Formats: sequence, structure tokens, C-alpha cells
Amino acid sequence: MTIASAVKQCMASLKGVEASLSSLALRTQDDESKRTLHETMMIVHEVVEDIKNRVGELEREETQYKGF
Repeated sequence: MTIASAVKQCMASLKGVEASLSSLALRTQDDESKRTLHETMMIVHEVVEDIKNRVGELEREETQYKGF
């Protein structure tokens, strides 16, 4: 597995975590839990965005990684 594909796989997993946290936040009745889940989802979203930027850097630096 190339570095780029491993990073993209990590990003996909984090997007799944983000979606799960969002779903849990919408379904919970407890306001504190809802807020905590939403805040955690936003943190994961920031990490996903950082990784997305890193994937772009990898693709620009190493053209063989483009499209993996």
C-alpha cells in the first residue's frame, strides 16, 4: 500500500467516524451529550480537512499518487 492510499484510507475512516458522531448527536435526547458529540464531530471534521489538504500536497509532489 502506498503512502497516498494509506492516507486516503485513513481519511475515509475518519469521514465514517464523523458521520457516526453526527448521527448520534441527532438521535440523542440529552443536551450535554448532544453538544459533546457535535463538538467531537467538528474536531474530526477539522482533521479530515487537514488530511484532505495533505493528500493534495502528496498528489502535487508525487504525480504517481494521483487518483489513488
